[in-house]
Amino acid sequence: MTHFLGLRSWAAGAVVLAVASACGGTAADPSGSSSLSPTRSTPTAGSTSASPSSPEDVAATDATAVVRKYFATLDRLGQHPTSRLSSLASVTTSTELTAERAFLRAQHRRGERQVGNTRIAHLKVQSVNLDNSDPTAGRVPTVSIDVCWDVSKVDVVDRTGKSIVSPNRADSRWTRYDVANYHYRANPSNGWRVADAHDLKATPCAVS
Repeated sequence: MTHFLGLRSWAAGAVVLAVASACGGTAADPSGSSSLSPTRSTPTAGSTSASPSSPEDVAATDATAVVRKYFATLDRLGQHPTSRLSSLASVTTSTELTAERAFLRAQHRRGERQVGNTRIAHLKVQSVNLDNSDPTAGRVPTVSIDVCWDVSKVDVVDRTGKSIVSPNRADSRWTRYDVANYHYRANPSNGWRVADAHDLKATPCAVS
């Protein structure tokens, strides 16, 4: 995962703060399911579906909405140090939920606060896999989405209001997010959560 503001720069795309620490791997879903299966299938970003409302198209749309909500949630929690972190469960699960919760708790405890919002400069759905054959083993529907996020308008300040963002911080980076639905059979539309993320070695996108 990747905390990007600088204090964190993890592929999960949380808040991009000032220092840069990384963490990776996958973890079990809080409901007791195992980590995501490494097996991926299917259509890439350039693929054309037979129907504009195919299950794959619907899943891609729902997962994309969750990624956008994920960024907005992380911005809000980073900007308000007294915020409760319960809303993380509405946008994250597995490794990402554990990592974001730990990071934000530490940030709030230090009295650090985010100023400004992260911008999604580019977003590309790379694959959709609706295999739900073994949720307990992590074989669940997963949508992989590449995001180039822009934190050129974001700062992080300490208790005194002084910026702690490194002058060498990259203002944009590509991250791949695995958005999973561990409850697809019962909740195919609203069960999507960001489960894992990895930074990509790609040319940074243009920032505003």
